[in-house]
Parts: sequence; C-alpha cells; structure tokens
Amino acid sequence: MLKRYLARRLLIAIPSLVIASVIVFTLPRLIPGDAVQLMLAETSYAKDIDELRAKLGLDRALHVQYAEWLGRAVRGDLGESLWTRRPVMQELGQRLPVTAELALYATVIALVIALPIGVLAAARQDTIADYVARSVAILGLSLPGFWLATLLIVMPAIWWGWRPLTGFVDFRQDPLGHMVQMLLPALILGIASAAALMRLTRGMLLEALRQDYVRTAWAKGLTERKVIVKHGLRNAVIPVITLLGTQLPLILGGTVVIETIFGLPGVSRFLFDAINQRDYPVIQGVNLLVVSTVVLVNLGVDVLYGVLDPRIRY
Repeated sequence: MLKRYLARRLLIAIPSLVIASVIVFTLPRLIPGDAVQLMLAETSYAKDIDELRAKLGLDRALHVQYAEWLGRAVRGDLGESLWTRRPVMQELGQRLPVTAELALYATVIALVIALPIGVLAAARQDTIADYVARSVAILGLSLPGFWLATLLIVMPAIWWGWRPLTGFVDFRQDPLGHMVQMLLPALILGIASAAALMRLTRGMLLEALRQDYVRTAWAKGLTERKVIVKHGLRNAVIPVITLLGTQLPLILGGTVVIETIFGLPGVSRFLFDAINQRDYPVIQGVNLLVVSTVVLVNLGVDVLYGVLDPRIRY
C-alpha cells in the first residue's frame, strides 16, 4: 500500500513541478535589466551585444529556450552560469552543504524551542507560564529576521566590542569555530518558525487533552507526564509536523538575507548575487532545486503520518 501511495503522489507531483518550472523560467526574465547589457556595461556597440546574446542563446524565442532548458534539467544539466561560465550543478554542489546545514540547524532549534514550551503552556493553561509563552511567541512572529540579525550584530559591537564571525570558517579547518559561526544565524532563522510551531503545539495539545481517551488515562491513575506525552502529545503533534513541512520554504527563503548578512557562501547568497547580475541559469537552477525539495519534504511528511498515527492507512 505504501509503495502504491508513494507512486501516486510522485505522479501527482509531476504537473506541479512542470507548472513550477514554467514560473521559475519566466519570472527571472521579468526582472528589469538585461544580462547581456550588464556584462557589456562598458560597450555600447549593438553588434557586440547581439553577438553575445546569440552566443548565450538568449536571442531565440522564449518557448524554445524553455523547451531546451527543461530537457537539459530533466537530465540533471541546469546549464552554465552566464558570469562564471561554470556548470550550475557544480556551483550548487559547492554551496548547497552550507545552506542545508543552516536550514537543518534552524529546524532543530525551532523544534527544541517550540515543543517543550508549547507543552508547558498547554499543561499550565492560563497561568503565568502560559501567558509568558504566548507573549514570546507573538513577539517571535513579529520580529523580522533581517532586523534581528542586524541588531544582534550591531548592539553587541557597540556595548561590549564583540561581533560574530564574518566570512566563512570551514568545518575541516576549525570545527568549533564553524559550529559557533552557524549557531547565531540558525537561531535567528529558527525563532519565527519556533513561535508558529509553539502556538500550534499548545492549541493541538489542549484539544487532545479534552478527549475521552485522555480522561480515561487520568482515571487509570497515570502520571501527568505519561498522560501528556504518551497520550496527548503523540496525537497533537501530527498537525505540528504538517506546519513544519510548510515552514521549510520560509526557512530557505530566510537564508537569502541571513547568508548575505553573515557572509556565508551558501546557495541563497549565490542566488542573491545571481539576481543582481541577471544570471538566468543560476536563478532558474536554484529555484527549481528549492521547489523540488519542498515537494519531496511534503511527501516525507505525509509518509511520517503513518508512523505517528497507526490509524492512518495508505
């Protein structure tokens, strides 16, 4: 049953990926400015511009360019960067581990913050702890990541003369320095997701604790910890897992600004530079990678439902 379900979901994902590829291919070309004119900024000869546009294949019809790009993308070839002249897959291979590590740390931090505080707020409903937790969650949702990152860089430098590391420290050269460098950006990325997850955890757990099977568990004399964790949280966490899957695009989107502020050579910073340079193959490749990742993560979330709730059958 599970294999059939996975095959059906993958077939359903194909039209979504095709539609996303059309958007990914079209939107970069709507950005004001011309990549060829930027590359020949000091040259005003129309002949040179036309020759470079023909060399890069940008003189052909849009649908022809899309068909060629999609055909290569299916085979794993995302083209070459217009500026570095290196394969996009090679560029992504060098930068993807940094962004993946940052997103993973942010997700772990979000869960470590959200689940205990959400459980505490639900177990101590309408107490001081609950009010403080809800206030902190609202504050976390309200603070923009770029503002918080700037504040955490500028204020410690003014008050204590300390600032986080800028540039990139390779893990193989300095493991501890690498972990310390990634901690603050990951914390900033994880705060907003943690706030949303905490609010949902609290709400779902409160609903679960009102169910008849929980009342039965209390009547059997089970401890508060067993009732909340084993009977309540296990059923309340399924919507939280769903929200966590939808938080991934927000975390990946947040890495664009965070990597630029902290000088991390990840995929998102590469995308930021590519947008400024109108590097179409890079923009298309990065966005297609993100869309594919989101589709696969949501598929994994659906499969995880069956592990968390045995009542679910595929």
